[in-house]
Amino acid sequence: MKLRPLADRVIVKRIESETKTASGIVIPDNAAEKPDQGEVLAVGPGKKTDKGELLAMSVKVGDRVLFGKYSGQTVKVDGDELLVMKEDDLFAVVEK
Repeated sequence: MKLRPLADRVIVKRIESETKTASGIVIPDNAAEKPDQGEVLAVGPGKKTDKGELLAMSVKVGDRVLFGKYSGQTVKVDGDELLVMKEDDLFAVVEK
């Protein structure tokens, strides 16, 4: 990857949601909502406090995370659509 996030930002790649329901109904692309889950591809060093101390990030590369529908800034890198967002925009880490 050619992106290195700064401060408390993370790079997330959306995980595509299922296009078929459990009963077998296929959902067309234009009716499906953007997924709100993704995989963390890169993390910044962390946020600095007022005293200059570095607060470590609570997510790491490879974590599956939940985020808001309109969170982050979309960027295209090597044909992939990625999200750049602050750690505060993440809701939770999905445990496997």
